Amino acid sequence: MFRKVGLFGGVYSNYLALDEVIKNSLSQKVDDLYCLGDLGAFGPNPDKVFPLLTKNGVKVVQGNYDNSIGNDLDDCQCGYTDPRDNYFAKLSYDYTYKNTSEEFKVWMKALPSQLKFEIGKYKVLLCHGSPRKQNEFLWETTTPTHFLEKLCRDHDVDIICATHTGIHWSRKLDGDKYFINVGVIGRPENDGSTSVGYTLLELNDDDLSIKYVPIKYDYRRLAEEMREEKLPEEFVETILTGWWTTCLEVLPGKERVRGRY
Repeated sequence: MFRKVGLFGGVYSNYLALDEVIKNSLSQKVDDLYCLGDLGAFGPNPDKVFPLLTKNGVKVVQGNYDNSIGNDLDDCQCGYTDPRDNYFAKLSYDYTYKNTSEEFKVWMKALPSQLKFEIGKYKVLLCHGSPRKQNEFLWETTTPTHFLEKLCRDHDVDIICATHTGIHWSRKLDGDKYFINVGVIGRPENDGSTSVGYTLLELNDDDLSIKYVPIKYDYRRLAEEMREEKLPEEFVETILTGWWTTCLEVLPGKERVRGRY
């Protein structure tokens, strides 16, 4: 048996990167392409995202942002505690809510919070933050392996795929099980690169491989559109430099020291 699945999260209104991911997945001959939520936020013109998803048959899991927009909530439920992070989150949320059509608000409200499928012998669960909480941050340096193994047992799956943190990572667990943070495509990973990326799960008979695929896109054009829409210059700087300027306080110490700020 041979099967290939593409997975990404955090579009953050970056329709230019989304278009490149879709093109790359076609060149990779991916059987199915999944988005793990957070379609809006951060970037400009959110309504440019939805047609790309629907016309290309991308299967979508609801993120906290999509839940908030779809249910007309006051904030993004992002899970931040720092006042500065919440300040920028509010600016981003208000812009996205104002510029999302009613048609797609209804569409986001109806998205499933989880999806399950099988790839060979592996049962896979897709979620946004974690299977127990839509906006839970699971970081590579602070999430215990035994906790991830418990999540697999509790939900009777072999592979859990999530996003939400903005930084991809994966870990092999006991009993040939895996946790995978598939990354985001809406903004860089706080590593000084302007590229983004998505994850490929490839099964060849019983041999499973997990591959992170870097994606280049027209980030300068995105930055121009962000400025045209009068989004914060801090957001623009992240797109142009690859370094986060916001959402920093949520980062664990080891993740934060890898960045510029």
